[in-house]
Amino acid sequence: ALAVDAETGRLTLLNQEATHGAGPCFVSVEATRRLALVANYQSGSVAALPILADGRLGAASVTVQHHGSSVNPRRQAGPHAHSIIPDPTNRFALAADLGLDRILVYRLDAERGTLAPHEPAGWAGRPGAGPRHQAFHPNGRWLYVTNELDSTVVALAWNGEAGTLAAIGTYPLLSAGFVGENTAAHVALAPSGRTLYASNRGHDSIAMLAADAATGALTPIGHVPSGGRTPRHFALDPAGRWLLAANQDSDTVVAFGIDPASGQLAATGQVTRVPTPVCVLIAGPFG
Repeated sequence: ALAVDAETGRLTLLNQEATHGAGPCFVSVEATRRLALVANYQSGSVAALPILADGRLGAASVTVQHHGSSVNPRRQAGPHAHSIIPDPTNRFALAADLGLDRILVYRLDAERGTLAPHEPAGWAGRPGAGPRHQAFHPNGRWLYVTNELDSTVVALAWNGEAGTLAAIGTYPLLSAGFVGENTAAHVALAPSGRTLYASNRGHDSIAMLAADAATGALTPIGHVPSGGRTPRHFALDPAGRWLLAANQDSDTVVAFGIDPASGQLAATGQVTRVPTPVCVLIAGPFG
């Protein structure tokens, strides 16, 4: 946990706590801000850590180990939890496991600090797809998941009462005719909910897809070069005006403007040198 100075942006380390798993790669905070949810990639487990009143982390209140494998012997010989996020009701947490080709659903109790396996246990994706990152539509009805290994994004209908997922469709993230190696990475929606963005590592682009709020379906719009190599992550500002892309292998964070009507991205020319950026977040507002 780190404190953020609201005036300068300076970070101060508060404390560290074990996630009781190997390779923690993703953290989210549920709506009441009582729990941090963590995905441990190498060990294939998820954990919840309490957030104390002063912002420090407490010892993990629960750790859940995933089990199984899928069809890719190099990448899916065992579980690899890659993200975990709360649902819009804050009653559930959803974990994307790349090694299992599954989205696992947990009952979330922020007050007690627990994650309990839900029945049904989740949703099984296409074998070998490799689900990675997740994003809910602002209306709370649709969940979008990037599949790292087959460079697609899947749209799912979310039932927040029952805690269940149903497939809507799977959509390519690459340009037609692209034959190089690629892995899909991050996914996020514009605050308006009209446009979905996903990053491609290898193709080195940000894919843009129109999202239908009524059906959850996606329609590809196009791509823009990420302005560097290996865009592992990106962030949208809360007003939906800017996208910041973290290009891991070119040591740059590149800024794009977002057209409010079309959702199209346009490079601003603003490039910030950052050694090996793998995640970018916009802090604030504070208070």
